[in-house]
Amino acid sequence: MTTGESLLRRQGTELSDEDCSTLHDHCGAGRQHLTAAATAALPDLLRLAAAPGGTRVYLVDLIGTLAQQARTVPPEAVDPGWPAAWERHRAEAEALLADPDRAVRYAALGLTPTPAKLLERWRAEEDATVRHRLLPTLTAAAAETAWEPEAVALLNSLLLDDDPVLRLAAVQAWAAIDPAAPARHVDLMADVLADPAHRPAIAVRGTEPGEDTAYAFEASVDHSLHLLLEQTDDPATATRFVLRLADRSGGAEDSVLRRCVLDQAWRLLVERRSAAPSLVPLAAARLADRDPTVRVRAAHLLAVLGTRSAPYADELAALLDDTGEDELLEGTIGEHARWALARIGDARALPGLVESLYEPYRDQYARGYVLGDPRRPEISDVLIPLRAHAPALLPSLRAALRHDMRNGDVGASLAGEFCGVLEAWGPAALPALPDVLPLLAGTCLSLAAADVLAAMGEGAVTAVPALRDCAVLDWEGNRWKVAWAVWRIGGDPEGGGERTLRLLGEALLNAEEPHYGGLLGYVADFGPAACAYAPRIRDLMDNSEHWWLRLASAPALWSVTGDPAPTLPVLARPIAAVAEGDDSYGALRIALDALSRIGAITPEIEADLRTIRARERRLSPYGDHRAVLDDEALRGTIEGLLAGAGAQQGVAVGVAGPTVRAEDEGEVQESGTKQEEPPDHRDQSAQPSQPDQPSQPDQG
Repeated sequence: MTTGESLLRRQGTELSDEDCSTLHDHCGAGRQHLTAAATAALPDLLRLAAAPGGTRVYLVDLIGTLAQQARTVPPEAVDPGWPAAWERHRAEAEALLADPDRAVRYAALGLTPTPAKLLERWRAEEDATVRHRLLPTLTAAAAETAWEPEAVALLNSLLLDDDPVLRLAAVQAWAAIDPAAPARHVDLMADVLADPAHRPAIAVRGTEPGEDTAYAFEASVDHSLHLLLEQTDDPATATRFVLRLADRSGGAEDSVLRRCVLDQAWRLLVERRSAAPSLVPLAAARLADRDPTVRVRAAHLLAVLGTRSAPYADELAALLDDTGEDELLEGTIGEHARWALARIGDARALPGLVESLYEPYRDQYARGYVLGDPRRPEISDVLIPLRAHAPALLPSLRAALRHDMRNGDVGASLAGEFCGVLEAWGPAALPALPDVLPLLAGTCLSLAAADVLAAMGEGAVTAVPALRDCAVLDWEGNRWKVAWAVWRIGGDPEGGGERTLRLLGEALLNAEEPHYGGLLGYVADFGPAACAYAPRIRDLMDNSEHWWLRLASAPALWSVTGDPAPTLPVLARPIAAVAEGDDSYGALRIALDALSRIGAITPEIEADLRTIRARERRLSPYGDHRAVLDDEALRGTIEGLLAGAGAQQGVAVGVAGPTVRAEDEGEVQESGTKQEEPPDHRDQSAQPSQPDQPSQPDQG
């Protein structure tokens, strides 16, 4: 007899935490299948749950978990004996709905009772907390069954009830039957939630018996917005909901609601782009709030809104020295206000900007924050768009880089990110050359330094000896990068870099997958001079087993041949996938960047780009400020491509038939958002990069 079986044989004995864990494992709770052990345990679990003891709620929850598994895992993964066993013991399970202990009754709602039993219990139940959970359980069970009309009649009657919190619960529960119901009653939801008099009842009823009610009100507001965004996909009504809450949050003492409003505005902004214009005045109105936890949210929201926040630049500048914060969020009010000014393009952001960004890392290796919450931006997110201000920012950035490298590259926490900024700034970063050269001495950062030098161009030619002697791990791919970088800064002038091209070309012909990622970019940089390697690149584009390698080969082939015809169908594939609803934004970004360099699109690509442009959701897998930044970048590239297509109307672009193999169809979709950066991927620009114009942030 196993330990789990012996526990099930007990007669009313209290179970320890360890015993509960053993039972959980014995029954296979939470797995992707339902075992025979769970079926055999069901009678004893119900007996123990009905007996006196302090672990009854846990046991009821365990039974509910098993019942949920039986409904959600594939039928073939359910033990054949479970359905009959559940039906034999259903009456025992449903009897727990009338247990004297309200915590047991609350937990028993997870035992998949029938709609008839739930309606019966609704008429008998007097505890407000249990009724609050019973209502959505009832509507979910009644949906699309013969009991739906009775559930709808009950909900209609509850809308006339004298209890406002019950009316709110009815609207929220109605979504299980009619997803449009919350949108029809959005004002009711907002008005009940905005009234401070109802907040204690909302908190108590929305919390499991015995649990902390601290954030139950916020959870109810969040759930209401979720119903509007996800159930009905109605961002206009969701925005109306947030604005109505904001209109009622002006009470001097009601900082809870004002925080909650800004949290919901933040969620709207990162998920739906159409909400942005309405949220600017909402956030700006809270910049002078007496509560720092409100001000910090307002400043961050305006930062993410970008240039839309420009009318409030003076108010943001007044907050630069504000050290107020929310202990649950990362960053001070002044830090977020400075980022807002930087996004706007206001020069008042520049003094102290690099120091402010570096300070959290000065004596430690990392920060702490919750993904999806407002937080400090990444250094690269702030500084890369400010290339036009490089002369003003470089002294501070160089000082921070030197401080970060004071103990060598092993102890550096931000040198790699600083390198990313300098690389993006290109020749504008040339004054930092003396601070980049020491990075070549260690294997941790030497390759990043090589990328920086290559981006600086021939102005960094004095670095050739140090670059040739840089420390790299003993792998041929590293040597290829060093050779390419030496050529980029003018270290192989004879024959226009013929020696370097021959080295890289031979490597391309002989290397094994998937090591071609960097090589393709290096060879493509030589343009038509590398046309001898076009057959190998074409072979990779047509036949590679790696989706990202086929995608990288496409612009490389165009670069060395000048012919977009075989390339465009390959680049069209991830664009079509996203247009059809896929979320492979990493592949989309690679394809869009390549098309921007090529400067030509087909009518089919143009149609797909228009479909993507019209999408309301952010083009990003993230749920924080990165969603807006990603969305801005991708949409900016799309706008540029569509503008170019409009300017070239009437100019025919010859396109060969698709070169992607039929058996590869769907691979881009399968790649998802986790493969955003292929191994050893780097920019496969067709020619050495030129400094582009200072970019202006989009408008959120």
